Amino acid sequence: MKLTIQGQPYTFDRPQVLLDVANQLNLKNVLAATVNGRLRELSYIEVKDAEVSFLGYDHPDAIRMYESTLRYVIAMAIKRILPSVKVRYNYSISRSILAVLDNYDGVINHALIQTIKTEVDRLIQADLTIVRKRVSIGEATKLYSDLNMPDKVAVMEYREEDYVNLYECDGYINYMFGYMLPRTGLLSLYKMFPYHPGFIIQYPRAELSGQIPEFHDEPTFGRALKEAAKWGKIIEGNTIPKINEYAKDHPSAVDFVNMCETKHNHQLNELGDLIQSNIESIRLIGIAGPSSSGKTTFSNRLRVELMSRGIRPVMISIDDYYLGKDLAPKGEDGLPDLEHIDALDVELFNHDMLSLIEGQSVVLPKFNFKSGKREQGKTIRLAEDTPIIIEGIHALNEKLTRSIPKHQKFQIYIAPQTQLHIDDHNPISITELRLLRRIVRDQKYRNASAIDTMNMWPSVRRGEFKWIYPFQKEANYVFNSELTYELAVLKKHAVTQLQAIPRDNKHFITANRLLKFLKYFKHIEDDVVPCNSLLREFIGGSSFHH
Repeated sequence: MKLTIQGQPYTFDRPQVLLDVANQLNLKNVLAATVNGRLRELSYIEVKDAEVSFLGYDHPDAIRMYESTLRYVIAMAIKRILPSVKVRYNYSISRSILAVLDNYDGVINHALIQTIKTEVDRLIQADLTIVRKRVSIGEATKLYSDLNMPDKVAVMEYREEDYVNLYECDGYINYMFGYMLPRTGLLSLYKMFPYHPGFIIQYPRAELSGQIPEFHDEPTFGRALKEAAKWGKIIEGNTIPKINEYAKDHPSAVDFVNMCETKHNHQLNELGDLIQSNIESIRLIGIAGPSSSGKTTFSNRLRVELMSRGIRPVMISIDDYYLGKDLAPKGEDGLPDLEHIDALDVELFNHDMLSLIEGQSVVLPKFNFKSGKREQGKTIRLAEDTPIIIEGIHALNEKLTRSIPKHQKFQIYIAPQTQLHIDDHNPISITELRLLRRIVRDQKYRNASAIDTMNMWPSVRRGEFKWIYPFQKEANYVFNSELTYELAVLKKHAVTQLQAIPRDNKHFITANRLLKFLKYFKHIEDDVVPCNSLLREFIGGSSFHH
């Protein structure tokens, strides 16, 4: 049979295991492969002619396998040295995983982490085989019951298929809801250290070509994640089976939705108190966050919250200060980089904001996106106690508002901070949640397909790493825009679009992964979502959207 590998033809006289092919060709740092466009584990056996591309540390899908395998091996190590202790994983600050040890009575210190790490290293050095097995739902349920994994048993109830995949390694059985590496020895880089209330796990990142990012402790951000975890416990809705319990009938779904919305109301109230207590100083309120965080609805709801306290803010759009494509800096690809801060007229923005704060009249610009040119907008003058709200990618960047003293600014970082799990070992990615929001919104408001959205997503992510995440530490407040019920609502909007992506499309892999976990959710209908909900920004029907 003929395998075309990285564009070169090779002939083989028998079926081939992909890992063996990579070794024969002396390919280094290989973690996964695509075969005729389908993502495959390196344990996959190819039996006929095919196009094969091997994936390394710079590929997000390969790193996803790496991360799943690392979680698996760490859970295995903990099972070996602390048999009665359960580990639960959460996505955490600084692109890491926070592992929490349930029912552990001791102190989580460097000595304990070193003990776990020693066992993990031993398992990696032993280069053990990880084997995927397909078993019936009944068999898996009995197995997980015997292994005292009730969280995994609960998920089985919502699986549509009558079988499930498991991974076995040296007698240890678990499933990470995703593909895995075929051997423990393929794991190389990782870091672990204590971090209350558990320990942090760092792993290579595709966007850094397989390097582990430097760990940045973000106290404000970390506090928001801890609050999210606490919230999940309060409402008993931090796993898919628990959410599905709420979704089983209309009255409990309504209660669940309203509880989640009330959490947003509490945060808005808390923000209102903070701003009101210092309103004599605060002249500018900046709101920034990654794509599909719900910035537009949040800005409007904050404005209404402040109005209810007698504060009448004015919203000014940063987009109106665009210089236009011709004057935007060029990116590495030679095209205009419209996300660059210098694509904005920073000088004019500083001048206008300072003039408004000083009580002068200002003629605001208005950017015409059809003509690509700036036009003259309205003239405004602010009362002494009127703060300005600005919202956008650069709102927390000091360069954009450098003329305004820090004590006159209140900075808000908004993003969904979910601590939602399929089960204890499988947290749901915050990035995937935002991608689903964006797929639904782009189709609703821009008539864009899921493929269009996914084509743009890598560029959006690059912009976030460059222009948003470095400035989140400037925030005075982190608003968690996650709504624990939202995936049960987004499901039906997203599924048809994801299913429409053909198998031969490069985004089929991502679509397939998203569909795999969405199918576990029971539906919650749109009509129980309030008209001022942040979720309405994506599914439509918002009272703020004209």
